[in-house]
Amino acid sequence: MELEKLTDRLVELAFAEDIGDGDHSTLCSIPETATGKARLLIKEEGILAGVEVARTVFNRFDKGLAVEVFINDGAHVKPGDVVFIVSGKVQSLLQTERLVLNIMQRMSGIATTTGKYVKLLEGTKTKVLDTRKTTPGMRMLEKQAVKIGGGENHRIGLFDMILLKDNHVDFAGGIENAIRGAQKYLKEKNKQLNIEIEVRNFEELSQALAVGGIDRIMLDNFTPEQTCEAVKIVKGRVKLESSGGITFEPIRRYAECGVDYISVGALTHSVKSLDMSLKAMEKL
Repeated sequence: MELEKLTDRLVELAFAEDIGDGDHSTLCSIPETATGKARLLIKEEGILAGVEVARTVFNRFDKGLAVEVFINDGAHVKPGDVVFIVSGKVQSLLQTERLVLNIMQRMSGIATTTGKYVKLLEGTKTKVLDTRKTTPGMRMLEKQAVKIGGGENHRIGLFDMILLKDNHVDFAGGIENAIRGAQKYLKEKNKQLNIEIEVRNFEELSQALAVGGIDRIMLDNFTPEQTCEAVKIVKGRVKLESSGGITFEPIRRYAECGVDYISVGALTHSVKSLDMSLKAMEKL
C-alpha cells in the first residue's frame, strides 16, 4: 500500500482517538476566530525526520494552516533550532500539536539512532537494516525514518519477501524442505520474490548452501568469530545478514567480517524519541 494512503489512514485514526467528540479544553478557552503562530523548537541534538508528515497532518486537519519550513528531513539539528512556523486558527494549532509532536519525535529518534549505527560502519560494505519490530500502524513512517537516518529497509511486511525463520524451518521439517517449499510456491504462484533463510549453526548453513536457489542467508545469533568463519565458507556465493541482538558495541566487529547486512531491531522497537516542542509565538 502506498505511503501516502497509509499516512492518511494513520492520521485519521490518530485524530479519532485523540479528539473524540471534541477538544473541550481548546473549545472552551479559545474563540473560533482567533488566529496565531507556533514554532517547532528542537531541544536535543539529532537527525530530523517527519517534517513532510507534519505538513500532511496540518493540511488534513485544516487546509487553512500555513507551514513555513526552515529545516528539512535528514538535517542534523541542535537545541534552539526552529524547524518550521505554522500559522492559522489557534484552535487548529492546539488540536494538531500532540499528533505532530508524537510523529516527529518518534521519527527523529529513529533517524538519529539509525545514523549512529551507520556511522559505526563507515569504511565497511555493510548496510544497516531495520526489521518488522515496529509500532502497529506506524511501520511505513518508522521505516521511512530509518532511510532518512541512512539505513536501509528490510522487507516491509510478510508480502514482499520470503524469509524462512527458525519456526518455518522447524515446522517444515528442516532447511531443505523449507527452501524447496518456497521455490515450489513461487513457481506455482508465478511470483518473483527474494528468498532468505535463517540458519542457527554451521550445519544449517551448509545445508542451505547445498540446496541453493536462495538470495540471502541470515546468520542468527552467530558470534563475531563464527560470523567471520561463515563469510569464509560462503565465499560470496550468497548475500549474508547478521542478526540477533546486535547493538552499538559489537556491530563493527560483525561488519569487519564482511557481511552484507546487519539487521537491528532496536532501530524501531526501543528507540528514544528526540525532544522537541511546538510553542506559541503570537496572535495574528
